[in-house]
Amino acid sequence: MIARSAYAQDEITGDGTTSIVLLIGELLSRSERLLTDGLHPTVLSHGFKVAMSHLLEWVPKVAVKKSADDHDFLETVAQTALRTKLARPLADRLATIVVDAVKTVQRPGQVIDLHMVETNLHMLHKTEHDTALIKGIVMDHGGRHAGMPKRVNNAFILTCNVSFEYEKTEENGVGLWSTPEEREKMVESERKFTDDKVRKVIELKRSVCKEGEGFVIINQKGIDPLSLDMLAKEGILALRRAKRRNMERLTLACGGTPVNAVDDLTPEVLGHADSVYEVTLGEEKYTFVEGVKNPFSCTILFRGPHMHGIQQIKDAVRDGLRAVKNAIEDGTVLPGAGAFEIAAYLELMRFKDSKTFPSPGVKLGIEAFAQSLLVIPRILAQNSGFDAIQTLLKLEDEHKAGHVVGLDLETGEPIDPTAEGIWDNYKVKTHLIESAALTSAQLLLVDEILKAGKAGASN
Repeated sequence: MIARSAYAQDEITGDGTTSIVLLIGELLSRSERLLTDGLHPTVLSHGFKVAMSHLLEWVPKVAVKKSADDHDFLETVAQTALRTKLARPLADRLATIVVDAVKTVQRPGQVIDLHMVETNLHMLHKTEHDTALIKGIVMDHGGRHAGMPKRVNNAFILTCNVSFEYEKTEENGVGLWSTPEEREKMVESERKFTDDKVRKVIELKRSVCKEGEGFVIINQKGIDPLSLDMLAKEGILALRRAKRRNMERLTLACGGTPVNAVDDLTPEVLGHADSVYEVTLGEEKYTFVEGVKNPFSCTILFRGPHMHGIQQIKDAVRDGLRAVKNAIEDGTVLPGAGAFEIAAYLELMRFKDSKTFPSPGVKLGIEAFAQSLLVIPRILAQNSGFDAIQTLLKLEDEHKAGHVVGLDLETGEPIDPTAEGIWDNYKVKTHLIESAALTSAQLLLVDEILKAGKAGASN
């Protein structure tokens, strides 16, 4: 159940998987002591749920509202997510890339679709610091004809799902000829259907391209060698068997409309890019489509000397993208660096002392939940090499004095997270509290559920 909770946390919010495992573990650890002292698990689980409900009502009151148009603020959100996984210089560079990528795919009035950010492409080349945002598309294949241009400037782009391959008829027949000329006519007639489709594309290219302009075809289906030869003679760069996931991104990045037939081609179906060029690394070819005017899709091209480093920054960037998306959609954030957990702990302790509950054991459950929240700043202090108890006491004293502070991981002293730009996602923390409380309560009640089942079976 703990593993499932962590998986759900990652799927729904994109961050907080380590925190939820720590919090559930701490809740169960404190529960064990209380259960050993005779507290009934039903009362304890009820205390967890009361604490959860109170925190979910309290969190909106302490959340900080921020504008989704503030680029600097969004960068600090991305930096908070990335610095926990990468070295600071690399994290700060990637934070700018992450924010620019999310803002590129953001469309007014629509949910942000992070699938429009291509994050699966990488090049074993240079260093991780050379990872870059391409406001366009990068494809991991190139042209299939030696005579095709390697770079096309001011390119018109035709995205299509049309077969330019010779197709045999489904009917079986016998062809007879008496002279070589008759055989040539038969072969020509068999190819005429495919050649006509290619000629229509060539006619479109001739009608729209002026001097200094080029033409590119990106086709999801195949293009046979003869068709490639016809296109190469016209100076057209043609890519065949493009991946399906790139087809939608291409039109969002470059404009235009994908076509499934070439019968009624018009200039309106074409996209445009300032440059389309091919890069070869060893046996691998990459095609870059750059210089698009109003893109709603983009590519984060990961670079690095080895796959381990590339995979590490891929995982970090995924979390950064989700963090920025959450900040934009929520419109609010929470102070980070452990400040939220300290404030939540003190709030629950005040709540426990200010209310009267039907069962006194509920207060013990609320107190256990409050103390469990301190596991986050405690682990931060331990991982940074500081004394956990002394650090927590300093933070508590500052909060009681009215200062919202977190932990400076470099000095071990209290720090103002709002001034330093250390923010946690509102969605991550609320889901963390709710999921941890409910999962822990279910685990505590397992024995009671089993006992009830056995009693029902015996009756």
